[in-house]
Amino acid sequence: MEGSFELTLQIVITVIAGISAQVIAEYLKVPSIVFLLVFGITLGPDGLNYLHPHHLGVGLEVMVALSVAIILFEGGLNLGLRDLGRVSGSLRNLVTVGTLITLIGGGMSAHWLAEFPWSIAFLYASLVVVTGPTVIGPLLKQVHVDRQVATLLEGEGVLIDPVGAILAVVVLDTIINSHASPVEIVNGLMLRLGIGTLIGAGCGWLLSLFLKRATFVSEDLKNLVVLAGVWGLFGLSQMIRSESGLMATVVAGIVLRASAVPEERLLRRFKGQLTILCVSVLFILLSADLSIASVFALGWGSVLAVGVLMFVVRPLSVAFCTLKSSLNWRQKLFVAWVAPRGIVSASVASLFAILLTSAGINGGDSIKAMVFLTIMMTVFIEGLTARWVARCLKITSDQATGAVIIGCNPLGRLIARLFQERGESVVLIDTDPEACQKASEENLPVYQSSGLDANVLEEAGISSMGTFMALTSNGEVNLVLAQRAVEEFEPPRVLAVFPQNSSSSPTNNKTKVNQAFIEQASIKTWNQYLTEGQIKLGKTVLKEPELSLQQAHLQALIRAGELLPLLLKRENNLLVVTPSESWQPKDELIYLLHDPRPKLLKRLGGGLQSSRLALEELPEVEELPIAAPSAPSELKTITETAKR
Repeated sequence: MEGSFELTLQIVITVIAGISAQVIAEYLKVPSIVFLLVFGITLGPDGLNYLHPHHLGVGLEVMVALSVAIILFEGGLNLGLRDLGRVSGSLRNLVTVGTLITLIGGGMSAHWLAEFPWSIAFLYASLVVVTGPTVIGPLLKQVHVDRQVATLLEGEGVLIDPVGAILAVVVLDTIINSHASPVEIVNGLMLRLGIGTLIGAGCGWLLSLFLKRATFVSEDLKNLVVLAGVWGLFGLSQMIRSESGLMATVVAGIVLRASAVPEERLLRRFKGQLTILCVSVLFILLSADLSIASVFALGWGSVLAVGVLMFVVRPLSVAFCTLKSSLNWRQKLFVAWVAPRGIVSASVASLFAILLTSAGINGGDSIKAMVFLTIMMTVFIEGLTARWVARCLKITSDQATGAVIIGCNPLGRLIARLFQERGESVVLIDTDPEACQKASEENLPVYQSSGLDANVLEEAGISSMGTFMALTSNGEVNLVLAQRAVEEFEPPRVLAVFPQNSSSSPTNNKTKVNQAFIEQASIKTWNQYLTEGQIKLGKTVLKEPELSLQQAHLQALIRAGELLPLLLKRENNLLVVTPSESWQPKDELIYLLHDPRPKLLKRLGGGLQSSRLALEELPEVEELPIAAPSAPSELKTITETAKR
């Protein structure tokens, strides 16, 4: 009875510590593995001596195997084939050629610098070729790099995990069975990959078929069916060929994602929560089982070997694998910098330490200590500096430029041309052939299609654009378009013109849908003004001494319906104005001012041509006077002064 209570207490402490580490990491915006490692070591025998993972016996190996299966399935479920297509060449190279470069470079550095025997050195290198989605995923959620880089790192982390684990098993088999020939080694690797791929694809397709046709099963039960199916196909694949189950779970996740099953978002949310729990428990247990003395016993040579792996081998691998890609040097440098190791390296290293000891081969504890040293150095150095490096390289998503605008109405075309005039990419999308024709005549890139078509949005380049804006005349449609863009692509800035009394709240989305322009703006009214030529295009630079007065003037004109703020130019970035945006000194505000004198504009422009509105044909409005309005009569005077 006391033994069962002891094990129960161990699991309870592990879960509480793991979730606490996740909460603290979420609050401090740092990779959760940092606190998972610290908490695990602190609670282990070398710390407070509360956790003793070896008491779990073979149960620890079972927990590791089943948890890794869930983690890799969830990683595959989050990989979109459309996203992978954009970086397919670089990703293929990183998973194949990059793995070979890391294996050779890591093995050489471990032998020459850490003084490992060649066999143990290459076994270590095979364990650290993986980067790990359990670290990459949370890291990218906090750093928010551009979509192309994020997709490449996520794809590498998910796809290289099973490849690395299988490679490590092949190397271990070679060490234990030293008589194996090179042909047998390669055959073993390919056989495991092939079996895993076939079983994963087949079972993934069957699962998707069941989820689509089993309408009698509730959504909650479907999530559990998927969980049972994942463990089932993992066990089947492992039974046919050891270590092939990891590849099977990844492929099953990718197939299920590509099958567009109903309520996919709920499934991904459930699996994501389950993955967080698995990662939390495993990292606490594995780090608690780590001997700190064995890490210190490695010496400075091992630290140098890990440094070579991080700062020499990884950059060489990325440079070679992305040689012919469309990535610029900043993106390549960030990919080279971020390669933290994770749960698969730790779990397989812990398992191999036991197997090597059982086979009477020395070096198991040293390999485990070396792998954990690699995890610590890569997570602490790369993980904690990733945000700073991304900002220095200017590849964060909030620094992305360009816009995809849904709506080829006069206002949409005007904003598109403002973006284009300042050298930023812009694409318009509309279903109206006549509106698309007008945009084309103004030399604006345009697609005649629905804004709900994911393929068209992808072709328009939404993944690399900084702004998505729904600007049709129907506010409810705009909100739906923006919410769909959030779910499918998660652009850095998502804006829409929508009614304030809408029953659908945009703040429920992971990426908030912001109101474009001002809350009381009537797009139909301003489109009518543009059509009739009753506007002037103005700009003003907000200055420190008069900032509060300038804002008061502008807000007075906005409330009077005479002025519509459009864009803010801030530090060379062009941003669509939102009601929640705080204007800052040195901001350049671009706006429309209502001018009910279309006949004068006709004479100046040689006739009313609002459909072919050119920026240079619109005289810029003089900056507004400084005196703050205190009465409607003063407001009228300010408006008239601004229009002269």
